[in-house]
Amino acid sequence: MKSLIHILLVKDNPADADLTSETLMSTNENIDLSIAKDGVEALELLHDDGSWSEPGRPTLILLDLNLPRKDGRQVLAVIKSHDLLRRVPVVVLSSSDSEKDVTSCYQLGANCYIAKPGDLQAYRAVVRSLKEFWIGKVTLPRRDGHSMDARIGTGL
Repeated sequence: MKSLIHILLVKDNPADADLTSETLMSTNENIDLSIAKDGVEALELLHDDGSWSEPGRPTLILLDLNLPRKDGRQVLAVIKSHDLLRRVPVVVLSSSDSEKDVTSCYQLGANCYIAKPGDLQAYRAVVRSLKEFWIGKVTLPRRDGHSMDARIGTGL
């Protein structure tokens, strides 16, 4: 049996979040998905400060850049400066293809940057390929004691 993959999706656009969620969950992969609508909610989840029922460290983070309250660059900087969070892979999934945005995200420690296509079918294809690679091919880091029963764990 495959290990549980907990994905934190940080996306402020509900339609994009729904489409991404639907595409990620379209197979019987063992995926648990949490969605944060802005950078503050994402950091609350990651630091167990919020009203989340399953706080802790995810296996993979999909991060938008242009978020309200705290943008994706700020969230990425916090994640990559935290001793326990820095090993969680962060995939930036943004509508921006600006060289400045791409470069700044890699400088902050992003593991991957994907410029989101505007076309619905192309976007689905990107999310499917992202899922195939990061969930199907890559060996993701695990937290000590991470198991099906422990879910994503608590207590950073």
